[in-house]
Amino acid sequence: MTDLPQGFTVHVANMGVKDDTNDVMVLNCETPATAVGVFTRSRFVGPSVTISRHNISSGTARAVVVVSKNANVATGATGHANATEITQLVGAAINADPSEVIIGSTGVIGVQYPMERIRSHLTTLHTPFQERSADVAASAIMTTDTYPKVASASAGPATVVGFAKGVGMIEPDMATMIAVITTDAHISAHELDRTFRRVVDRTFNALSIDTDTSTSDMAVVLASGIAGPTDETQFEAALLDVCLNLTRQLAADGEGAETLIVVNVTRARDDDQARRVAKAIVNSPLVKTAIHGRDPNWGRVAMAIGKCHDDTDINQEEVTICFGHQEMYPTPATSPALLELETYLASDEVHIGVDLGLAEGTFTAYGCDLTDGYVRINADYTT
Repeated sequence: MTDLPQGFTVHVANMGVKDDTNDVMVLNCETPATAVGVFTRSRFVGPSVTISRHNISSGTARAVVVVSKNANVATGATGHANATEITQLVGAAINADPSEVIIGSTGVIGVQYPMERIRSHLTTLHTPFQERSADVAASAIMTTDTYPKVASASAGPATVVGFAKGVGMIEPDMATMIAVITTDAHISAHELDRTFRRVVDRTFNALSIDTDTSTSDMAVVLASGIAGPTDETQFEAALLDVCLNLTRQLAADGEGAETLIVVNVTRARDDDQARRVAKAIVNSPLVKTAIHGRDPNWGRVAMAIGKCHDDTDINQEEVTICFGHQEMYPTPATSPALLELETYLASDEVHIGVDLGLAEGTFTAYGCDLTDGYVRINADYTT
C-alpha cells in the first residue's frame, strides 16, 4: 500500500451508483492546496469538466471528489445542478467553500446521477477522514480497469503520489482519463502549472488506447506544501516519473489488452512531427492487431507512417523501422530473426522504433494491442 503525502486523507464508499463496489472517492487536503489541472477539449464535456475548470482556475483547492460509473454527460441543466450540489455537499463535509472542490465523473454517458442515494451518503460525511491509502482511492474510481493504478516518487524532502483510472475511450487532448496527483512540496501555482503541462505532454498526452477522446478527461495535481520548498529539477523529475509510470500502467491495462506497445520516433524534423508519426503508428488498428497476432508485419508500420501525408519531408528511403532491436526496413530480417521476433512479439511489452533520418525531433507514444476482449467489453458496455 502507498500512503498519500502529508496533508492528504481520503474517503471512499458505495453510494449506490455501482451495484456492489465503492463508487465515490473524496480526497481532502487539510489546508488549501496549490492546484492546477488540464482537461479534455471535447465539445461534449460534462458538468464535472465545466465546474472543475472554473474552480481550479483560482490556483487552490481543498478537495477532489470523483463519482465512478456515471459520467453525468449530456444530462442538461439538471445534470449541472446535480454536479454543483455534490461540490456543495463535499464542501460542507470538509468545511470548505464549494469553489474549492474539484469534481470528476466517469462512466456511462447520458444518465442522471441517482441524487437521492448520493445526497443521503454525502450529507452524513464529515472530516477528519482516517484513510491515507492511495491504493484505496485508486480502487474507488475504477470503471473497466482490472486493477488500481498508483505510482510514487521522492523529490528531496517531498513525496509525489498519483493514482489514475481509464483503460478505454482514451486518446488524450490536453489531458486524459482521470488522474489525481498529490504532493507535499511547496510550489507556486504558476510554476506547478508550467511543470505539470510539460510533464503531461510527454506522459498522459502520449497515451492512446483506442483513438477516442473522452468527454470527461481530467488530470489534476494538488500540492499541500507541508514538506517545504523542493528543488525544481528534482520535483519535475519526480512528477515525470509518477505520471509516466501511470501512463504505462494505463496503456498496459487497456480494455482487453495483452501487450503494451511503446513507439519511439527519432530523428524527426521536430518533436511535433515525431508525435504525429508515433501516434499514427500506435493508433493503427492494423498495427495493433499485428502485434496481438505476433505477426512481424513491418509493412503496417510503414503504412501508418505514410498516413502523415502533410509531412512532405518524410522520405521513405531515409526511414528505418525496427521491432525491438531488430531492423525490419530497409534491411529485411532473415528467417532465424523472424522466428525470434515471434517470441519477442509474444512478450508483455513490445517496442517499435522509427528513425525518420531528418533532424533531432523525438517522441514516445504508449498504447496496446487490439483484441477481441476490447470488442466484447465495449459491445456490452451498457447492456
